[in-house]
Amino acid sequence: QVQLVESGGGSVQAGDSLRLSCAASGRTFNMYGMGWFRQAPGKEREFVAAISWGDSATYSADSVKGRFTVSRDNAKNTVYLEMNSLKPEDTALYYCAAGWRLWTKVHLTTRGNYEYWGQGTQVTVSS
Repeated sequence: QVQLVESGGGSVQAGDSLRLSCAASGRTFNMYGMGWFRQAPGKEREFVAAISWGDSATYSADSVKGRFTVSRDNAKNTVYLEMNSLKPEDTALYYCAAGWRLWTKVHLTTRGNYEYWGQGTQVTVSS
């Protein structure tokens, strides 16, 4: 069992930056691929970024490429999402997710492959 707790959300202006953190319980954090997803009101939950287990390869959605960076610190059981140049369309509830030994792009970008989810942290970007 893995428990995930997100933090770092908030209300910011367009162009600002935020860093989200996701702290995981358990002793096998390094064996999980970790993903960030977001859901805006009235929309489907969508993939944002992910980092594989093992070689820590990263993938991000086209809408955030060049602005968002995902990273992990296995010693701290934490995954991060650094968000720069925020736009109003980035406004959403951001979720952290963990999937056992996820490492390919197809696996990491597919919501159904993740077994554990956090409660989410709200990010609101105003123009």
